[in-house]
Amino acid sequence: DGMNVLFIVVDDLRPVLGCYGDKLVKSPNIDQLASQSIVFSNAYAQQAVCAPSRVSFLTGRRPDTTRLYDFYSYWRVHAGNYSTMPQYFKENGYVTLSVGKVFHPGVSSNHSDDYPYSWSIPPFHPSTEKYENDKTCRGKDGKLYANLVCPVDVTEMPGGTLPDIQSTEEAIRLLDVMKTKKQKFFLAVGYHKPHIPLRYPQEFLKLYPLENITLAPDPWVPEKLPSVAYNPWTDIRQRDDVEALNVSFPYGPLPDDFQRQIRQSYYAAVSYLDTQVGLLLSALDDVGLSNSTIVVFTADHGWSLGEHGEWAKYSNFDVATRVPMMFYVPGMTTPSVSQGERVFPYLDPFSHTLGLVPQGRSKKVVELVSLFSTLAELAGLQVPPACPETSFHVALCTEGASIVQYFNASEEKVQEEEDGHDDTYKCFNEESVAFSQYPRPADTPQWNSDKPKLKDIRIMGYSMRTVDYRYTVWVRFNPNNFSADFGDVHAGELYLVETDPNQDFNIYNSTSHG
Repeated sequence: DGMNVLFIVVDDLRPVLGCYGDKLVKSPNIDQLASQSIVFSNAYAQQAVCAPSRVSFLTGRRPDTTRLYDFYSYWRVHAGNYSTMPQYFKENGYVTLSVGKVFHPGVSSNHSDDYPYSWSIPPFHPSTEKYENDKTCRGKDGKLYANLVCPVDVTEMPGGTLPDIQSTEEAIRLLDVMKTKKQKFFLAVGYHKPHIPLRYPQEFLKLYPLENITLAPDPWVPEKLPSVAYNPWTDIRQRDDVEALNVSFPYGPLPDDFQRQIRQSYYAAVSYLDTQVGLLLSALDDVGLSNSTIVVFTADHGWSLGEHGEWAKYSNFDVATRVPMMFYVPGMTTPSVSQGERVFPYLDPFSHTLGLVPQGRSKKVVELVSLFSTLAELAGLQVPPACPETSFHVALCTEGASIVQYFNASEEKVQEEEDGHDDTYKCFNEESVAFSQYPRPADTPQWNSDKPKLKDIRIMGYSMRTVDYRYTVWVRFNPNNFSADFGDVHAGELYLVETDPNQDFNIYNSTSHG
């Protein structure tokens, strides 16, 4: 009870981390956190795009309840006056603080990151954030471009720094303030990288020689992929270096050597992110709060690195919806730490190749929408009630059950407990399932297929992921009354995870799986 919360959310991070079994990446600090945490290997976002995903997990409601599938509405006005996770902590005596990209900035969080509802003080945004998409990438000709692949000399950057570096510095400053004031806090830190452009300090390239970089295991568009399911990666096409390649729309493909460069830069950006996380966690040790702070690490969704011939997110595939998710709870996921003992010494990715094994790993299928109730339970607060079937009028409820029951029980023991369940969250002894969804403007790839505005959405792809399969139906959707017509199925997908882990062979129309 009464623990602080450090909530770290990363933009566009798929689980390419040592603790998730990636052999190439160097992520010693996140791996070190994982070694003291319960790590969920099957965690999924509710929609693979920034604003809808963040509003969903910060309110504990699914996109069909927030009614946000694009970037252009504020749920309190547009759907219902839903409480958020930081708001709930604030109302329960916590000082709530936001650093970097936590809510998606703009209309979807009322141009204020939902301040003052969610936060005790105005959220912090790095001053250099505004240069994110400027021409800051030096080309071979010495000129500056707005490239996708963008290793930089940090000293040459506007302000001589990068946004994530500024966010780490501010978060560390706030930890010092909280330590001095002895106040219970909920500190959310949102990191930008590896979101595009892949702009990071150039020395991180050294960790990933190009000759070690392979293509995606399935860099082609699957033969039986319905065209509505494909995302044509329009956002990367607008970058100077990609535009220069003159790649055909919608399927490309990108040249192999450029695919390798994107993958190399994504990995480099992840190692740069890892150093920022390492500095932040090390600062938690410095102020002596590692033994009284819950740390959560996750991402808003994943990112395709050439799988299915796709780049970016904007789909229902695992590569776009699967995220890292881990919880460090002192005394629960790890033995209690004595005062002054370091839990998170900073590890330099250039000298450490730590393949630390997670403290506990759960294969249970879980969802980001469960974060709200899970954190409330871990902090000893009353868990918000489960939402009724329609909950537009209910300010405080959640559509994601707490997953604390999966923390320290073996999977078998949890099964027994579930069989004697009470009815709070209906009956959960059936298989755990994660739901995701993605809107499309048409049955075939269009210029706005990746990010259709609400008024242009005609089809919604609803997807469910169990431990054994991913099943998706693309159905007619009416944006005027937010209704999906499951009687009007435009296309379907079914992938068996065991025999087809990359989801390349759609067996939806195969009679043997009727």
